[in-house]
Amino acid sequence: MSTSLTLIPRFRRRVIAAAVAVVLTAGAIAAFAPADGASATSYPSWDDVQAAKASQSAQQDKVTEIKGLIADLTSQAAAKQKSAEAAGTAYQTAQTKYDAATLQQQKLQQQADESEKTAAQSEAQAGQLAAQLGRASANDVTTDLLTHPTDSKDYLYELGAISKLSEQADGIYSQATQDRGTAQAESDKADVAKKALGDLADAAQQKMRAAQSAADAAQTAVDAQNDNQSRLEAQLTLLTSNATDVEAKYNKGVEVEKARQAALAKQRADQARAAAAAAAAAARNAPAPSSGGSSGSGSSGSGGGAPTSSGWVRPSAGYQTSPYGYRIDPYTGAHALHAGVDLAPGCYSPIYAAHEGTVTFAGNGGGYGNEVILDNGGGISTAYGHIVNGGIMVGNGQHVSAGQQIAQVGSTGWSTGCHLHFETRVNGAAVDPVPFMAARGISV
Repeated sequence: MSTSLTLIPRFRRRVIAAAVAVVLTAGAIAAFAPADGASATSYPSWDDVQAAKASQSAQQDKVTEIKGLIADLTSQAAAKQKSAEAAGTAYQTAQTKYDAATLQQQKLQQQADESEKTAAQSEAQAGQLAAQLGRASANDVTTDLLTHPTDSKDYLYELGAISKLSEQADGIYSQATQDRGTAQAESDKADVAKKALGDLADAAQQKMRAAQSAADAAQTAVDAQNDNQSRLEAQLTLLTSNATDVEAKYNKGVEVEKARQAALAKQRADQARAAAAAAAAAARNAPAPSSGGSSGSGSSGSGGGAPTSSGWVRPSAGYQTSPYGYRIDPYTGAHALHAGVDLAPGCYSPIYAAHEGTVTFAGNGGGYGNEVILDNGGGISTAYGHIVNGGIMVGNGQHVSAGQQIAQVGSTGWSTGCHLHFETRVNGAAVDPVPFMAARGISV
């Protein structure tokens, strides 16, 4: 089989790999109807293959046809995967641009707020001087000087003081005007940046939806490849060998594989129901202490388990290896925003939903690698990146419970080793997961 199997969940890959081995030795594997675009392709039946053995030329033509169909399936799967990777990169680029712009806007807003305070203080000081000058001008110093010449020294001093006060007032008024202008300029910058965020957020969402569509198309192509290539290979065996029981063994393999997949589906459904029931019971009865292990950013506490009273759990085990914030990216070498925290429990370790929610993305996220995003409600979302190939265990639109395993740790995308890249977002903007989770009783 081709490398296009990378999009298939690991448990399914094991099943398919085992079945393929049976095909090559005994001609048995599950066959399914071709999906979507592949359904337009006409595949030869067993009767067609049997009839082709009547003459050497017909047999050779059928062999050529089947090999061409197999090559086409492989090519389509590879092309769809390449498109999914490109769409994922476009999404990741748009998301990163939005996150960086959000931080910049927040800094501009902080500067605008500080400038506003400075301007208000300058204006208050100018107002106080104005009041003081007003009181001083209420006394007619010149008249007093002419009518009471014996007090001339005191009045002359008062005149000098008023003159200096006026000069000081001019400087303070000028500074207040300048500070107000600065505050307005900073506020205008923050407003412009805030308006731009809306467009950037929309672009990131559009790119994410496009990436999901591309990931779905890639999965469909991979499914079509695996659903049809096995049958075509078995037909080739029938055409190119003297075996007479290929079809019988093939059909027997169909039934065996169907039974195995039905058992797996039932097992997964039972596990999901049990996990949901456990999570619901824990939410009702669990005490307040965190399930995330000891406190501190270096905690290697286990993930999953019963949610805290807030309904949150640690998304995985492992120590934190990289915090939120700007850094030199170890993969690209560029100074860039790291919009989450990295936890490194080891390859293939389970990744859990940090809170109940609905899957809004499950596919190739470009630099994020294989990624799952959950809408946790209330404007909050969580993201889980660098999932191992075949390690995504949920689908777009699926509802999951807190602590439910949704994936396995890997090193896909911009990654230098197996770890979970975990993000928390409020109204679409990335926030530091450490204080966010700490406020919910979880240490990461």
